[in-house]
Amino acid sequence: MHDQASIRQMIWYRQFIPRLGVFFVYKGVAEAGFMAAFFTAYFLLLNFPVYAVTQMPVTALDRAIGFHPLTLVLYFSLWLYVSLAPSWMIAKEELVAYLWASLGLAVSGCAIFYYWPTATPPPDVDWSRYPGFGFLRSVDDSGNACPSLHVAFAVFSGIWTHLVLRRMRCPVWVLAVNACWCLGIVYSTLSTKQHVVLDAVAGTVLGAVWFLIHLQLILPLARKLQSQPVLAPAGTGREPGPEQV
Repeated sequence: MHDQASIRQMIWYRQFIPRLGVFFVYKGVAEAGFMAAFFTAYFLLLNFPVYAVTQMPVTALDRAIGFHPLTLVLYFSLWLYVSLAPSWMIAKEELVAYLWASLGLAVSGCAIFYYWPTATPPPDVDWSRYPGFGFLRSVDDSGNACPSLHVAFAVFSGIWTHLVLRRMRCPVWVLAVNACWCLGIVYSTLSTKQHVVLDAVAGTVLGAVWFLIHLQLILPLARKLQSQPVLAPAGTGREPGPEQV
């Protein structure tokens, strides 16, 4: 098992697997628990809206983008993408802060869905021609539209993945791949007709706001708590400090 200091000294492509192993159980349990709680709340709000559902307007840009079924792969890839940044974090306080920020993003989005349920208008698509969409349309048809949490989590995760990759001293082309993946997920919410442009814009704002809250408030607080003497027993050396953004 590599320690944090030795991992940071490795060349970038050798860091990926050792980083996964740091707090491996904590990461797995936290991610599974978060996903279970999130999807429970999400589908309850989707299937049992408390208030009248507002249909989101379609813009000229929505009509220009059209329907592109092959981007469904990008749409589903979000659930792999959101795990990258926390999987490669190696400072416990950063993982804790990341979990709290993700929870805040999810709760704020669900609160909007509770008080202002929205839906995307039915697209002019013959779904019988696209059996690959059957599962998606059956479980997540058109509700919980604005803001798009798909986009919000893609943006939040994309920024943090960029920062983690930079810490690892990854070359520019790796950062470009990450940016393209993030943008591709955002685009896929429109090209699969799961969302309209206004949903994506609102989701981008929500994800960016929670990134700033995480960076400016939650993460400094977590680092401050981690640095308290009670967390470092007398006679023991401190672990290497957290990676700085």
